[in-house]
Amino acid sequence: MERDLMERLFNFAVQVIKFLREIPSTQENRVIRYQLTRSATSSGANYEESQAGSSKADFIFKVEISLREMRESNYWLRIIKATHLVNDVPSDQLDFLVNESEELKKILASIIKKSKDQ
Repeated sequence: MERDLMERLFNFAVQVIKFLREIPSTQENRVIRYQLTRSATSSGANYEESQAGSSKADFIFKVEISLREMRESNYWLRIIKATHLVNDVPSDQLDFLVNESEELKKILASIIKKSKDQ
């Protein structure tokens, strides 16, 4: 399970980076591109770190950071969708990223809940 999730988080970050290359480089878009790149890559990086946590509390803390970063990624993706920043990109690509971020949020939240309940 962890390996599958690590792969999904990695693939999500890669797909976001590739997707962001399609956004025109305006001043406002540069801010969004930076923020989304940071949060999408940070989510996976923090989950990777959680796998080497020194304690259960450390593991939960890192997964919580991963969840916060995925929530932020979802926010920026919804901003892009709502403001139509990528008219030349097929909408199914953006829809996939929005949906994937929603699913990843649910998975990470479930891991946190289960870990706290143990």
